[in-house]
Amino acid sequence: MPQTLSEIRDLLASRGLAPRHALGQNFLIDHNLLRRLVDESGVGAGDLVLEIGPGTGTLTEELLARGCEVVACELDRGLAALLRERLGDEPRFTLVEGDCLEGKRTLAPRIVGALAGRPFTLVANLPYGAATPLILTLLVDRADCRAMYATIQREVAERLGASPAMKAYGPLSVVVALLARVRTIATLGPECFWPRPEVTSAMVAVERRPDAPPLDARAFADFCQRVFAQRRKQIGSVLGRDFPWPEGVRPTDRAESLPPGALLEMFRAEVVRSGADRVA
Repeated sequence: MPQTLSEIRDLLASRGLAPRHALGQNFLIDHNLLRRLVDESGVGAGDLVLEIGPGTGTLTEELLARGCEVVACELDRGLAALLRERLGDEPRFTLVEGDCLEGKRTLAPRIVGALAGRPFTLVANLPYGAATPLILTLLVDRADCRAMYATIQREVAERLGASPAMKAYGPLSVVVALLARVRTIATLGPECFWPRPEVTSAMVAVERRPDAPPLDARAFADFCQRVFAQRRKQIGSVLGRDFPWPEGVRPTDRAESLPPGALLEMFRAEVVRSGADRVA
């Protein structure tokens, strides 16, 4: 049975702890939604799960009850001590204390070591500040991450699934569109959490495409970041008027209006040009 709000409060109070707004600590207290997130992930006995921001361990306990092996990463020292006390004797539980990312672009080495190159699934109620860089890192750098099922800020969920000309459309939208399928599992109001956040949240599934185009995903993500850095500038001003424009793309276009496929062709053109420059 997932922890109740009273149990979460008591666990924290008994150790002199309180939710930390600076770390995006909002505990999911809707048990039906918590179970739904795990149900949608499809994880079960023998599956390896990465959980970021386990808090007091209510989602962790649900995953362990279903037979999963859980690698959990907790930044808050007090919560990490609480988790070691409650779950430290569980052989299928590994706790990594610290930031989940190193330099915002690389999965923390201790997490990489705990995963040991095995295929895994992210299932987490993500701290808001970690969602975008973590999802991007797992998608472009960790082919061993099969899928992600997470609770995130609705604004981030909108960026994940945005289309050209939408305000939310950007580098994350483009990379995700080419490498994964995104679907919204549920929209969560502030009342689903304690303490109540000031924003609406969403549960999303980010499932890797088996038909994703072969490419250097990190280099492509960096290219998208560059062309969207000045999203309303004409791309000819960003890449240079002598850029080898693919068919259908004009130097007067703006990145925010171009579909993912066009940006992929532009990236491939730049790779070819860079190779030719090196040869010359």
